[in-house]
Amino acid sequence: MSRRFLAAGLAALCALTLTAGTSSAGAASGDWPTWTKDLSGSRFNGSEHRITPTTVGNLKLKWAFSYPTAGAPGPHSQPAVADGTLYFGGEDGRFYSLDAKSGAERWTYQLPPNDAVQDGASVAAGRVYFGDVTGTVRALDQRTGRLLWQYQTDATPLSVVTSSPIFFEGHIYVGTSSGQNTGDQNTACCTFRGHVDSIDAATGRLSWRYYTVPPPRQVGTWPSGAARYEPSGAGVWSSPVVDARTHTLYVGTGQNYTGHGGDFDTLLALNTSNGHVRWKQQVTPDDTWRSLCNDPQSADGYCPVPRGTALDWDLGATPNLFTVNGREMVGIGQKAGYYHVFDAHTGQVVWRRLLSTPMPNGGLSGIQWGTSFDGQRLYVATMMGDPGTLYALDPATGKELWHTPNPADGCTTGGAAQYPDLCSPSFIPAVTTSPGVVYEGSADGKMRVFDSRAGKVLWTYDTVRDFDGVNGLPGRGGAISGGGGAIVANGMVYVQTGYWMAPYPSDRGHVLLAFGL
Repeated sequence: MSRRFLAAGLAALCALTLTAGTSSAGAASGDWPTWTKDLSGSRFNGSEHRITPTTVGNLKLKWAFSYPTAGAPGPHSQPAVADGTLYFGGEDGRFYSLDAKSGAERWTYQLPPNDAVQDGASVAAGRVYFGDVTGTVRALDQRTGRLLWQYQTDATPLSVVTSSPIFFEGHIYVGTSSGQNTGDQNTACCTFRGHVDSIDAATGRLSWRYYTVPPPRQVGTWPSGAARYEPSGAGVWSSPVVDARTHTLYVGTGQNYTGHGGDFDTLLALNTSNGHVRWKQQVTPDDTWRSLCNDPQSADGYCPVPRGTALDWDLGATPNLFTVNGREMVGIGQKAGYYHVFDAHTGQVVWRRLLSTPMPNGGLSGIQWGTSFDGQRLYVATMMGDPGTLYALDPATGKELWHTPNPADGCTTGGAAQYPDLCSPSFIPAVTTSPGVVYEGSADGKMRVFDSRAGKVLWTYDTVRDFDGVNGLPGRGGAISGGGGAIVANGMVYVQTGYWMAPYPSDRGHVLLAFGL
């Protein structure tokens, strides 16, 4: 099903018709039941009419939920909101269900030791679906938290699910990636193959799988004598989106870990029924990278390119589906700083726009997690773009409508001012929108709301401070978390804070914050 929007004031002039798809879960309500909000990846809550450019200045902290573990790397799981309840994973190995208005606990699911949730949950058909850092996907009863099934997506060491499941017609679709390329010089590298899975949502059984690289084969050894395998990698870090009308799944892939081959740095368009390729577009001609490429202590021979070469240019962001003048398109951000737009049916390039210059030693300057489409504009944030910058783009042409850099005083005001060596003006999270406003947080610890028409900052809240959690635990905020973004649902805004990229010191656990008017 699709939803039609007309750009106010522009329709009469240029007859530009824009649409964004919706999902069957929470589409007609103010809920936010999946990472993307809807099947199309809009990250736009069109039902939110209480928080507006006029009222947003009245947002106040309603409650904070504190995690129990000081010194943890920070929360990474974007909440889902459905039927008055918040669902998310903590940095402490638990999965939580809280009352969305009060923060009161409804139930908690304990994961196995040394496990954690990094993706965002999806809520559909009475179940809550999520993955974890061991490569396992679980389904819990939405009402009680009882485990219904679990499925191990991959047995390769260091396999991980950061891709948030999306539900469509009785199946969930999810990608798997791996940290196998982060091993030391004595580690055999690498045997992991990225893949996208279709899993029966009721039983947890695999329906089909699409591998992004052929099976790796040993081609010799590394200088240390450790076995060398090629090709490998092309993990699927990001969340898929689905065109319900054409039954097409779109998802991006990461770089090769070793060798050169397969669907690395590629946008895939797959048939949701069987995983067959409808089309694919590779956006980088060569991108093979492992963490030893960034290690100044590593000997030569472990990185396939000269040191300092800008690599690690994944399509780690989630796509957006939208329609302009009757033409259905799919756009996706890249860590190299490009936003790419293709014809959704053929894969033909429509336009590309470079929004930040790639940094050496890894793609941290560009577009990391996700972008938003509100029916009129595309909203894209670059991360370490010196500074990170929020853009509004014309979906038809990619023309810049406005841009707003991370405010220059972000690291000299508030709690971050105490830690100038840790703070950076970086827009880390995925972008979120509701009518008239754009939500984006920063490594400077500040959550901000912008006017969608001109990019003016309308509201700022500094999270680098102490909080008393509604669960009776002390907490402290930090960098606004990546892995997702702000969630806007039923007059409330939910923000995870305490991200690892700016590890502000604290003897408290990090926090989930809830704001309302």
